[in-house]
Parts: sequence; structure tokens; C-alpha cells
Amino acid sequence: MPFLMVSPHPSPPFRPPASGTVLAFDFGLKRIGVAVGETLLGRANALTTIEAETNEARFAAIARLIEEWQPALLLVGLPLSMDGAEHAMTARCRRFANQLHGRFGLLVTLIDERLTSAAADAELREAGLDWKTRKKRVDALAARHILQDYFDAA
Repeated sequence: MPFLMVSPHPSPPFRPPASGTVLAFDFGLKRIGVAVGETLLGRANALTTIEAETNEARFAAIARLIEEWQPALLLVGLPLSMDGAEHAMTARCRRFANQLHGRFGLLVTLIDERLTSAAADAELREAGLDWKTRKKRVDALAARHILQDYFDAA
């Protein structure tokens, strides 16, 4: 069974698959942003935001995405303080990554996500979107930033 790799930095701790789909997650307590990309192309795209109330419903939605996209790798954004220190949300994201690995048996890598949500929100603000519209899109766009950072560092 593949193992869980933990990398608190955007650079991958291993060589990514030469080809294959990657799903990236921006985990939050209310929403999980999801992005998708292909390692051969090295280009990330925002995919969706999961807004399910229960863990069961969240993981059912993730299972459907995994079935549809057949990823070779899953990335989870790891929130850290600006000085690199871990905090309560860091532990929740580690738990989420462990649950992904345990449920789906796929390689899961944690990637530093500092400032990805801020970058996503700024991008949406520059596009002229109001807060209500930005709120619905920011998590998937943050996941895209996480995945693109990963591809760019590979």
C-alpha cells in the first residue's frame, strides 16, 4: 500500500509520477476546495468546492471525484503560521490527509499552503467579484494555487 508523505514545503520530497492526474485539496472546516491537474502538463485547474455538512458526505463526494479522475497522487494543503509554526488547523489537515490515505489507499502529500487563500481571494477581487461570490470560489482556487505551486517546484 502506498505511504503518506509529509512535506511542509512546496517542493516535492520525491519525483512525481511522469504522468498521471493529481487532485489537490484546500481543507477547511466548512468547505474543501479541490483542484485537478496532470503531471505531464504541469497545469492546475480549479475543479469544485465540497460543502457537505458531515464527514461521511464529504468523503462520498471525494470518492466520486477519485473515481472520475483516477488520480495517481493526492495533495493536501498544510496551513502553517508565517514563521512555519504549526497550529490547530495544521493538525486537522494532517488528520484529513491520513483519512484520505486510509480510505483510498493513494499516495498523499502535504504541501505548504501559506498565502494560497489570500492569493486566490486577491485574484477573485481583481476580477471584480463581490465577497459572496468570492466566498463560493476561493477554496477551489486556493487548491489550484496549492497544486500549481507543487507543479512549479517539481
